[in-house]
Amino acid sequence: MAKIKRSATIKAPVEKVFAYTADPTSLTEWMVGMMDVSDVSGSGPDLHFHWRYKMAGIPFNGETRFIEYVPNEHTVSQSKGGIPSTFRWTFTPEAAATKVDLEVEYTIPVPVLGKLAERLVLKRNEREADLWMENIKERLEQ
Repeated sequence: MAKIKRSATIKAPVEKVFAYTADPTSLTEWMVGMMDVSDVSGSGPDLHFHWRYKMAGIPFNGETRFIEYVPNEHTVSQSKGGIPSTFRWTFTPEAAATKVDLEVEYTIPVPVLGKLAERLVLKRNEREADLWMENIKERLEQ
């Protein structure tokens, strides 16, 4: 299982940062590779949605369900389907800002991509995670 950890300090209130990152309809705005989010249902810890994501040029379908949801503190969501993954977000209020920590654990569909391509995809996913955090920061600090 691959892991990515990223942190950012965003000059916005924790409520705003939490609401934006926990809203699946915003994923296509900041998550590089996210093609579509649909069938969003429930709220808070009962939130569930389907997605289409492109990794290394290959589209994958899946669904995500929140398993932990503490407003303005943290969320944990698990995805199944094309790319099994767990996203853990932690939000810490700071003076006029919010520190955001993201930890992603995911399985690269190696049979589809091949072992040789796996290393390249891992590096690409690391760069995309950097862009995720930059995109969130840019949108919320406007």
